[in-house]
Amino acid sequence: MMIIPKADRLQNVQEYYFARKLAEVRALAAKGKQIINLGIGNPDQLPSAATVAALTNSAAEPQSHGYQSYNGIVSLREAIATWYGQAYNVTITEAEVLPLMGSKEGIAHISMAFLNPGDKVLVPNPGYPAYAAAARLAGAEPVSYNLDEENGWLPQEEELLQLVNEGNVKLMWVNYPHMPTGTEATAELFERLITFARQHQILLINDNPYSLVLPNQSPLSLLSIAGAKDCCLELNSLSKSHNMAGWRVGMVLGHPEYLSTILAVKSNMDSGMFLPVQQAAIEALQNDHEWHTARNEEYARRKVLVHRLLDTLECQYQQHTVGMFVWARVPDHIADVEVYLDDILYGAGVFITPGKIFGTQGERYLRVSLCVAEPQLEEAIKRIKQHILQTVSHELK
Repeated sequence: MMIIPKADRLQNVQEYYFARKLAEVRALAAKGKQIINLGIGNPDQLPSAATVAALTNSAAEPQSHGYQSYNGIVSLREAIATWYGQAYNVTITEAEVLPLMGSKEGIAHISMAFLNPGDKVLVPNPGYPAYAAAARLAGAEPVSYNLDEENGWLPQEEELLQLVNEGNVKLMWVNYPHMPTGTEATAELFERLITFARQHQILLINDNPYSLVLPNQSPLSLLSIAGAKDCCLELNSLSKSHNMAGWRVGMVLGHPEYLSTILAVKSNMDSGMFLPVQQAAIEALQNDHEWHTARNEEYARRKVLVHRLLDTLECQYQQHTVGMFVWARVPDHIADVEVYLDDILYGAGVFITPGKIFGTQGERYLRVSLCVAEPQLEEAIKRIKQHILQTVSHELK
């Protein structure tokens, strides 16, 4: 028992779903159960060899181990700006780049930098749970706007206007390509959202870590739209696009005045990114087209198998989604998706994420990760088929 109570700000903030569920998965593994984890987007492919070499070479230097600048070394900011020009056709200066120790941390930094108690934040439903959690931790109120399959998982301006007219909306999160659905945005959508944000004095932020993974078109940045830097920020990361999830290299891009406000928070919460990681990130940002193509070819092969798995479960899904997940609708005869997936976890040893953790609009859906090698995906399909047969046999007895 604690001698003091937890902070009031935690009353409406729960432990992150995967922190809890992966502990459950580890407990099963400790009992000898071989679990195939299709739940999380944790890239299993390696960073480029040059990236790893840059890390080890820098780590061998005596001067590499001290504190670093809170806003990263100039050469990293310049490398990010150059990468944005090449990958997204966006002109960015190094003054418009703030490196982060992971873009997830940036969500919290941004929320603390701009939100006061009583402010409201528009968050997508379904969407990444961290947007709402960070708002609550900052004392603000997350307000969901609904995305649904019928509208292509895109925000509807009529609903946004209604929510804004209720007052106190200060910030809006978008996440395109969208997680968990894999939907891509268009330049036209971003143009409408920027106009909306400017009209209603809202800071619009696009969380954009998935755009280089299985894209259907040229990757799109919110900042590529004229006038975006006046009222927008964009988060990005090397976690998914460069197989560097555990390295914690993210970034926020936008007008320097916004970045300096975020830095006022960040500089009180960390002591700078490890220099060898920064220098390795510079190298990673120079990965050539062939490296990215090879990564995506591997994900494409896996996606075919994930579609087979979903066919086995009689789920409905879109063929050409972006990112490292497949989002699928569960058959209507399944009463409770989470219970159903727990049955698969315990009966077949395959962990799949229920869509409800991303919001009420995900209640009838599940999400499967592509971050598992093809032999494991084949094994997952085999196990699920066996589990279905056993379940049907048991029901017929």
